[in-house]
Amino acid sequence: MEKIVTFGEILLRLSTERHLRYSQADTFKATYGGGEFNVAVSLANYGLNAEFVTRIPNNDIGQCAINEMRKLNVANHNVLREGDRIGIYFLETGSSTRASNVVYDRANSAMATLEKGMLNWREILKDATWFHWSGITPALSESAAEACMEAIEVAHEMGITISTDLNYRSKLWKYGKTPKEVMPKMLQYSNVILGDIDTANFMLGVPDVNPDYKNLESLPALYDNLFKLCPNLKYAATTLRYSISASYQRIGGILYDGETVYNADVQDVTPVVDRVGSGDAFMGGLIYGLNEKPLNKQRALNFAVAACCLKHTIAGDYNLVTKEEIEKLIGGDFSGKVSR
Repeated sequence: MEKIVTFGEILLRLSTERHLRYSQADTFKATYGGGEFNVAVSLANYGLNAEFVTRIPNNDIGQCAINEMRKLNVANHNVLREGDRIGIYFLETGSSTRASNVVYDRANSAMATLEKGMLNWREILKDATWFHWSGITPALSESAAEACMEAIEVAHEMGITISTDLNYRSKLWKYGKTPKEVMPKMLQYSNVILGDIDTANFMLGVPDVNPDYKNLESLPALYDNLFKLCPNLKYAATTLRYSISASYQRIGGILYDGETVYNADVQDVTPVVDRVGSGDAFMGGLIYGLNEKPLNKQRALNFAVAACCLKHTIAGDYNLVTKEEIEKLIGGDFSGKVSR
């Protein structure tokens, strides 16, 4: 069975309940999450061998995070138990025309203070077939970026497929470096990249092109430039999100393999329960689809879009859906009828 390793920060998520504003809340719901961990949870749900690598403090809160990984069938035997604190994010869940709002409390977290050489990547990746990272980790600190670069280089040398979710977070890049100073050397090793074309261009330091995703014929030339800048790239994918309101999203997707543009029909998702983690759900679905045998690229994209749609109906960071539920949605069952 394929072993997929994801690498990033697991966070304590403190969210207001019932769409309350921060100023109204006297309690916060405590759960866990984080982009790369969310991907691992999805893959474990689909029956794949998923492992999450991170660094968390050796205290009771860190142990709760380990317990969460175990509960969700995500392997965690290479998690470093070091550092002073776990990262936290606060979430005020929006509704209708009011957007959700995230406040990060991640400074000096165990992951933000991770350094190159702390993890033995050759040992960690010795039986892995896939390595996944995102643009969140290099945004945390210069040392975290260097540690992530180390993992990427080892994975590349070992011939492991590397996937990246660009995941640009403007609130995180605060340590004096910009994405275009850090990301190009990291993305050159990626075999699969998920992100908007202009987000990729921004991170690679090239001008915006303002892509029209409804004009499929115009897309190959725009994606081809990304392929030129990232010489190991095999697939580029984009989640199409048309945000009508915080409670009403329209979701589709694009996959490009250097020759053919694959397009998934846009689906209406309303009402939205929680859109946090929906991009991670797309990434997890795409990785699963690209690992299926025989490979069907259109099905891989359809699986990713359906997973993303379903995540909007689930509270919390994780996409706690089954392959069977995704298959029903791919098959056109949008009824939501009770399963009896």
